Amino acid sequence: MCRWLAYCGSPILLEKALYAPAHSLIEQSLHSTLGAEATNGDGFGLGWYDEMPVPGVFKSIEPAWNDQNLRELAGHVKSGHFFAHIRAAIGSAVQQTNCHPFRHGRWLFMHNGYIAELPKVKRDLVLAVDESLYPEIKGQADTEILFYLALTFGLEDDPLDALAQAIGLVEDVGHRNGAKFPFQGTVATTDGERMWALRYSSEHTSRSLFVTTDVRTLRELYPEQHILDEISDDARLLVSEPLGDLPGVWNEVPESSCGVVGRGEDHMERFAVKPPTKSIAVGV
Repeated sequence: MCRWLAYCGSPILLEKALYAPAHSLIEQSLHSTLGAEATNGDGFGLGWYDEMPVPGVFKSIEPAWNDQNLRELAGHVKSGHFFAHIRAAIGSAVQQTNCHPFRHGRWLFMHNGYIAELPKVKRDLVLAVDESLYPEIKGQADTEILFYLALTFGLEDDPLDALAQAIGLVEDVGHRNGAKFPFQGTVATTDGERMWALRYSSEHTSRSLFVTTDVRTLRELYPEQHILDEISDDARLLVSEPLGDLPGVWNEVPESSCGVVGRGEDHMERFAVKPPTKSIAVGV
């Protein structure tokens, strides 16, 4: 599958999250322990926010563990809000347009998992994307289709409702085409101020997702960890796989749940799919 992380808090160098931890995301590109595959070497992507009106994005099809440009960039870019993703391709080509995160305006989107039976359901799903958004689809990845479905259903106004409708449509179309479990995965999206990260699958055995404990609690537990003095009290990391094994740092996100962090929000809530509220023609 894939591995990803999302950071929200005071600005830090990207390398602090990507390279410094004991079991860093770069380490996971070669030696993942909780993923469907140990190696995630089919490219990577970064998306970060700074003073510019839209987030920066850097993607490559090189293995993350062996890319000097990534190392150089991570050692110089500082951000308080960023996504990072390492890819293990399933069914779509190893090319930059299929690397996460995907961007639309100020929004970023990434995913670890899959839409089942994509060759059978792709036509109906793509035709459900709003015609004004359709020209922006550049690659072949199921994640990009899911992103533009969520935008079609109102991601910019109500992210959780839009994701519930988008995945609801995926499940409906999938069942019509013989998929027993149409959707699997963890999803993260952000507008640069808040992040939404959900864990959901049709069979209710989703890919792993973890969130860090409150920073103030971690400072009390580990006063020798100086990185904790560099980040704000409200800082949070959301990850597919823990970046280390210190007790008390990582909390598993419950099945069928969504975490919301940023702009004063920090809470977990249940996530359930729903039928799309707008009429969508499928199977025509």
